[in-house]
Amino acid sequence: MAKKTTGNDELLAEIIKGIEEVKGNDIDILDLRAIDNSACDYFVICNGNSNTQVNAIVNSVQKTVSRALKDKPWHVEGSENAEWVLMDYVSIVVHVFQKHIREYYNIESLWGDAKITSIPSNY
Repeated sequence: MAKKTTGNDELLAEIIKGIEEVKGNDIDILDLRAIDNSACDYFVICNGNSNTQVNAIVNSVQKTVSRALKDKPWHVEGSENAEWVLMDYVSIVVHVFQKHIREYYNIESLWGDAKITSIPSNY
């Protein structure tokens, strides 16, 4: 399956906006395009302070992307316990963690070859 490249910038911007609207923390963008056999072009990783905030981040991202781009995730999993929710937009996969779960899995270290861009919090 060919990777979709058009619209990645717009989709990334709307995902970040959705995370920031509900004060998601420690936002990192992992650029996976230069890595062979990667499942997508980008990972967006962030965390919330509770399962309530994790669900709020997920809902905010979905609403923001849907309003701006008329797009919805192909698949969402993990919402039941809201410790780690994965949102698959095909070319971009969003990981929303509770802080302790993010530290435990440390998926950024698994993609050490990826270019990582950290988004500073404005709050």
